[in-house]
Amino acid sequence: MQDTSLKHHVPLMRLAFRPFFLLGALFSVLAMLVWLAFWNGNLWLSPYGGMLWWHPHEMLIGFGSAIITGFLMTAVQNWTGQPGLKGWPLFGLATLWLAGRLLLAYGNTLPPMLLLVVDVAFLPLVALAMARRVLAVRMWRNLGFVPLLLALAGTNVAMHLGAQWSNGTLLREASHSAMLLITLLMVFLGGRVIPFFTSRKLGISQPERLPWLETASLGSVIAVLLLQILSAAGVGAAHAMLLPMLLLAGTANAWRLSRWYHHNIRHEPLLWGLHASYAFIPLGLIMWAVEHAGGQRVETALHALAIGGMGTMMLSMMSRVSLGHTGRTIRTLPGIGVALALMLFAALMRSVWLWLYPQSSHWVYSLVILAWCISYLVYILYYAVPLLRARPDGKDG
Repeated sequence: MQDTSLKHHVPLMRLAFRPFFLLGALFSVLAMLVWLAFWNGNLWLSPYGGMLWWHPHEMLIGFGSAIITGFLMTAVQNWTGQPGLKGWPLFGLATLWLAGRLLLAYGNTLPPMLLLVVDVAFLPLVALAMARRVLAVRMWRNLGFVPLLLALAGTNVAMHLGAQWSNGTLLREASHSAMLLITLLMVFLGGRVIPFFTSRKLGISQPERLPWLETASLGSVIAVLLLQILSAAGVGAAHAMLLPMLLLAGTANAWRLSRWYHHNIRHEPLLWGLHASYAFIPLGLIMWAVEHAGGQRVETALHALAIGGMGTMMLSMMSRVSLGHTGRTIRTLPGIGVALALMLFAALMRSVWLWLYPQSSHWVYSLVILAWCISYLVYILYYAVPLLRARPDGKDG
């Protein structure tokens, strides 16, 4: 019988990484160019909430949730053996994500609650799709991603309410919590994939896991997230405990990363990109501790986590997953190493450099934005065709 399903005729809808990696990368470039124009005095867009709301929301919730969804909804098929989301259900989910981006960009005259409902609905649906597959095989260790996705949806609600109520404090604290949730996800996933990918590529054994170090690395970031929320709620004890917990989280994750290191990763950009991106997690957490201790804004720490951690890790993961799951040889394509290096350079400039030389912010912002755009354009140029085409080996996916 002839297959008339959407996934048969449209390869883009065969697995979640295809539409969400491509749309997420394209969106990040467009969003960054809009931000660049705004920063240089040109208003290309008058989005809901204003540009100062739209930029952090769309980079964390818009871009971030797309790439997270593409990875998790593809990986859960491998973890559980259950078919991944594909065809019309995947098309519907991708359309909902895109509707959120378009409405927030151009729907500022629409009722705010309509925008909230459309935008917030996405992550709970992703959590539901993932939970169904995990519960079907009772693979409880992967169920932890579900509350993470729901918590990220909760920060999205808070960011929307901050815009509706013109509450800058709520917006700031919600965006900080969203960044910490994504950091927790990076710590969780990084512990799975970085030592595994390193051992597979270099033909070496994975280092033995130290249970106490794994607990300290994950548990301390969870504690930082909870303390951040309690501190924002005015709990004085939480505010005081945040500093030592940030230092513990930074130290534990630096130690954890050091145990995965092998000198031969320097020859493989898809490996050193992952290792270097993880290094920005302890760097960002320790910078956060220092800025917190000094009563300063934590903007440089946030951007260490957002650009060096999230942006670079996602680019490295996308570059690998997009080859393996489209039936192509996993190798570093020309230019990907340069793209990853540019992302790391941008992260250092937006965090460490501006920490030391804050007076150079105007030209540094522009340089960082351009570096992000070039890096993700390199990905798009190489991977758009494989993501849009069926696997050359004829297999599904």
